[in-house]
Amino acid sequence: MSGPFGPDRPGEAEGGPAEERPRIPPPRAAAEDRGPLPDPETVMPSASPSPPEPIQLPVPPAPEPEPEVPARSAPPGVPFDHKVLKSLLGAWALSACSAEESAAVDAHLTDCGMCADEAVRLRDAVGLLHKEDNLDLDPMLRTRTLAGCLGRRPARIPVPAWAAPYDAETARLDALLHDMGESEWRTPVRLRWYEGSRGVEREATVAAVLAHLMAVDGAVAAALGLADPLGGLGEFTGPGSPPVSPASRTEAYWRSEMPEPPGSVRDVWRDQARSMVRTVGFAGGRAAEQQVPYGEFGLPLCDSFLDRAFECWMHAWDIAEAVDYPYEPPAAPHLHLMIDLAVRMLPEALAGRRRIGLAGPVHRLSAAGKPGRTLHLEVEGKGGGHWFIPLDSPGAVGSPEEEVARVALDATEFCQLAAGHILPEDAAAGQEGDREAIREVLSAAAALSRL
Repeated sequence: MSGPFGPDRPGEAEGGPAEERPRIPPPRAAAEDRGPLPDPETVMPSASPSPPEPIQLPVPPAPEPEPEVPARSAPPGVPFDHKVLKSLLGAWALSACSAEESAAVDAHLTDCGMCADEAVRLRDAVGLLHKEDNLDLDPMLRTRTLAGCLGRRPARIPVPAWAAPYDAETARLDALLHDMGESEWRTPVRLRWYEGSRGVEREATVAAVLAHLMAVDGAVAAALGLADPLGGLGEFTGPGSPPVSPASRTEAYWRSEMPEPPGSVRDVWRDQARSMVRTVGFAGGRAAEQQVPYGEFGLPLCDSFLDRAFECWMHAWDIAEAVDYPYEPPAAPHLHLMIDLAVRMLPEALAGRRRIGLAGPVHRLSAAGKPGRTLHLEVEGKGGGHWFIPLDSPGAVGSPEEEVARVALDATEFCQLAAGHILPEDAAAGQEGDREAIREVLSAAAALSRL
């Protein structure tokens, strides 16, 4: 029996034994079994048993490729894994990661808000642990190193105690000048002092200030038998030349032909300062009382070295202020010696102001062996102390029993007052007692200053 499409099984003849047809037709053979499929872009599929000729379709133009944006991902060798990168956040905040790990964490923080918040908290916590270090050198490093060396290293040539402040202050100023360029030597410097009852100002350059120090130091050098840097300027030649004031020596040197380049004055000043210290080191204590003439007045050699140390510090402060560089006060023992010199000069300065009518008359003549009125000066801070200044008798010694006034000043402020850097009425002094006596003593302290 044959079906509608021929015999049920191959080889079965018509009229053979009848068999029941299966209810589910067998599966068809897969199309792939007959070979590769035709290209769908070039052949139109058709249900016809005999496909037509292929139709060529137009190929659309390929779109222009978009520019590739490099994706931020972990560098090679570092897995871009959330757990691993989260565990690195602490080291990343401390800047302890390698370059590859830091790059991976940075890339991860742009995509993960939770880790970014945690990273901010960790960085803030690290900021509380220590401050960020500045890569620039501490401007006070040189000063501290020099102070430490001067305080610990014994000098090859013993220096008298009264010459040690000058030795230290010239060394500190020389260190300040060490790195100056040629343009900085011409930086304007404001010089200030007190004359009569008013403050005076004058502008000079860094080189001119150093030349001023060298010119006045030359008076001390000449007293020690050393060469005077002004020896070739006419009035300063010869052993019988009259003594002149420090201001006159400075003006004479400034009128002369200043050396060029301006920084060359440093070598001359430094060699002179070292020669002075070396000379008194060999001379020992026997030279301490030798007189150094300063024109209208004179000082023993020991006080002259303290005076030069004080002026060197003050003018170094002027230079440092002009070039915007920090400058510390001298060591406490040296500062105390400088303050003591200024206090010892106050009674004579006060008497000199009385002679020209800038201070009131003596209020009470002192009896034999009695100092008369006394002002108690308290200088606070390092290098400070207590001094009793006789007001009516320059040669007397102040006595606490005769105290009529009391003044308290900071050590640095008292030195600025004695240098004429601040006016008497501007000094922040604690005052108690006779106001007139206090005003006269503060004015006398400012009058100690000079060019």
